[in-house]
Amino acid sequence: MKGMVIFVNNINYQKVLEKIIKKLQIEEITPSLLLHSCCAPCSSYVLEYLSEYFKITVLYYNPNIFPLEEYKYRIEEQRRLINSLPAKNPISFIPTEYEPEKFYGAVKGYENIPEGGERCFKCYELRLREAALYARRGDFDYFTTTLSISPLKKADKLNEIGLRLEEEYGVKYLCSDFKKKNGYKRSVELSTEYGLYRQEYCGCVFSKKERGL
Repeated sequence: MKGMVIFVNNINYQKVLEKIIKKLQIEEITPSLLLHSCCAPCSSYVLEYLSEYFKITVLYYNPNIFPLEEYKYRIEEQRRLINSLPAKNPISFIPTEYEPEKFYGAVKGYENIPEGGERCFKCYELRLREAALYARRGDFDYFTTTLSISPLKKADKLNEIGLRLEEEYGVKYLCSDFKKKNGYKRSVELSTEYGLYRQEYCGCVFSKKERGL
């Protein structure tokens, strides 16, 4: 049916992304991309990879981060990376204000769910929804997130949410699984190369406690 998104398990989202990129190359166009970033290390490989094919604006929106000092530090590391990373196309940056109350509201009732479960899915959607809103307001061609590069993040769930928000907001979601093709390994290499701060926990107070930090 027209307008209906059908989700199928076991999709290779890296292959989906490669097909989109190949089409862009054939058509010789460079679309705009609103890229939600969770942190500088995770964005490093994604920016290196995608900046060849897209005009990227990085959105740093992560109200889950705890505490405020950590939030500020991650923003500055993101800014520093963007200013240092060579890219075929210019990369812009949108930092955002710290709004932890939105995260706590989104995960209310899920506080005791272990990391990687439904609480994290609520957090995925909170951040992807904000990215979709920014993408629609800014008239971007695509939006996506760096989150799928992490071995701890579920790419199928991220893409399911992203495609649903594509239908809701009318902006194309760029499917991805950035950990594929050694993406995560490359992000670690780039983090070392640029001396990036690599945090010991995902970001929220719950993940911090689970890791005993």
